[in-house]
Amino acid sequence: MRFIGTTRTAVAVLLLAAASLASSSAGESPGFEEAAAAEGQAKRTPKPVSIAWGGDVTLGSSYGNPPNGGRALLAAGRRVLERANIGAVNYEGTFGPGGASKCGAGSENCFAFQAPPGNARTLRRAGVDIVNHANNHAFDYGAAGWRATRAALARAKVAATGAPGEVEVIQRNGTRVAFLGFSTYSWTNAMGDDAVVRARVENAAGQADVVVAFLHAGAEGADQQHVPRGPESAFGEYRGDSRHFARVAIDAGADLILGSGPHVLRGLELYKNRLIAYSLGNLAGWHNFGTSGRSSLSALITVALGPAGRFYVARIASYMLDGAGVPHADRGRGAVKLMRFLSRGDFPKSALKIDRFGLVTVVDRD
Repeated sequence: MRFIGTTRTAVAVLLLAAASLASSSAGESPGFEEAAAAEGQAKRTPKPVSIAWGGDVTLGSSYGNPPNGGRALLAAGRRVLERANIGAVNYEGTFGPGGASKCGAGSENCFAFQAPPGNARTLRRAGVDIVNHANNHAFDYGAAGWRATRAALARAKVAATGAPGEVEVIQRNGTRVAFLGFSTYSWTNAMGDDAVVRARVENAAGQADVVVAFLHAGAEGADQQHVPRGPESAFGEYRGDSRHFARVAIDAGADLILGSGPHVLRGLELYKNRLIAYSLGNLAGWHNFGTSGRSSLSALITVALGPAGRFYVARIASYMLDGAGVPHADRGRGAVKLMRFLSRGDFPKSALKIDRFGLVTVVDRD
């Protein structure tokens, strides 16, 4: 095995920095997107983009609501999210008011999360541009809770995606990036139906230069860090076949798969020069996530993509969750060490290298 030339690796690192800084230097803002659209497709010159992704975020629930709108929950990751062209997380729960909880009196292994609607602004303040809403908690309070959540996010100017057929397109650096979310529930795009996956991804590809597929799947728990072959289940529910889904989606035109669901970190894989991040675990919560052992390890990953979606380079930032579920910078880089171990073990043929600082690059095995 030999590494791709050091010049190419250096260029990849520079691309990550350039992609992350280009939108600020160009003065892009929410208003810029509308202006760019008005100028017409012909004037666009797509450039590399960077996307920062974090796992599950809950900004309040029946387990308690954090003070000050939950700002402290995302303070540690704010710089990473803001420096990327696009910041994204999986929002694990709802914003109220609205709907009746799915958990009746005496329910076992049932968890319903609803935060005050104003807490949605914390996402925007922390650099989150879009949330995945294709997950098991999006309907914790039924259709009314789902609608209230979307309204709160819209007021906070945070985009969301995940409903069947829903595609959200964000433009940065002249590159249109389409986002859609998949899971195993009726209110999401069905990850287990190959025909649906192909159709939805192909539809998104027709609207953008780059397609990002969010994935919420997998068994839950501290012992679920490996990506198995075949379907998974949790609490009696089918939780999808993540490996199979990722390949079907990429074959159909997806350029990046960003996963969550198991509440623990999982490995990275490269397939057809497209990155698959199977799970980034829990990013932030408030007394609603387990934080013992390896469940305390958290991360953000920033991925640089070419204007046609090819993977260039990524960087993992490591965090440690405290007892409440709030992340803090981890100088020991526990998340990097674990993700490197899992990536090597679960995907030994994948042409990725994760160094001890969290830099993810491609290696040439010829």
